[in-house]
Amino acid sequence: MANKYVNFISDVHLLNCIENLHKAYLRAKNNISKKSFYTNKVDTIKLTFDAKFNDISEDDLIQSEILRQIDKSINNSIGTFHEQILGGIQGYEVGNMSGFDIKANDDTLFADIKNKHNTMNSSSAEALFQKLARYANDYKKAQCYWVQILAKGSFNEHWKGEINGKEYSHSRVFKISGDQFYALLSGQNDALVQLYKALPKAINDYLKSIEKDDSIKENSALDEITAKTEKSKRTILEQITFENYSYYLGFDKL
Repeated sequence: MANKYVNFISDVHLLNCIENLHKAYLRAKNNISKKSFYTNKVDTIKLTFDAKFNDISEDDLIQSEILRQIDKSINNSIGTFHEQILGGIQGYEVGNMSGFDIKANDDTLFADIKNKHNTMNSSSAEALFQKLARYANDYKKAQCYWVQILAKGSFNEHWKGEINGKEYSHSRVFKISGDQFYALLSGQNDALVQLYKALPKAINDYLKSIEKDDSIKENSALDEITAKTEKSKRTILEQITFENYSYYLGFDKL
């Protein structure tokens, strides 16, 4: 029986990967309480400019900032989604905290997957090259890849050049774009676009198969802050500023 969604992994595997990502979304939404929202200190001076220059209400502004924090968390989960999808291709497996993200069952390929091309600084890039080179040295038949799912171009090439003032190269260490890596593992040049086209239908099918959990309280931070303003009579921004910086000179008088 032909697959319903894509040709290179089973329908069950794809739906399982979507389920895992959906759970990550729910966790991210559920985790944005006032306490977590304040974890990295809110830049209320910037938010004041944002509100005035972009003509945004304080409620909408804070909701947007909360969604930005959720998005930051979800970006990591999207990388995991690609790892799980690729690990479902016959002959390959997910690393599961083993130091690599994807490997061939016969140890002829190891890969580290980054969702975006610009997520590493030079120190991280140097450490990644050294890690991949170690795999290449330990496994003499292995091709080792830095995978950029969202890359600036389509490529599969040796990774060589200067990193942190040092020249790096290895005959079996490569960098590769997401489309080329999907093609490499699946043997199908259109594998990534297959996935892209299939996702709306597969996600809809998954959502229809589950019951909505109304017990999950999403994005409670704004409600918690608003409840405080009802007593303090501060604006939302003033309340956030007070709760973040009351130890600053004069800020305890807000």
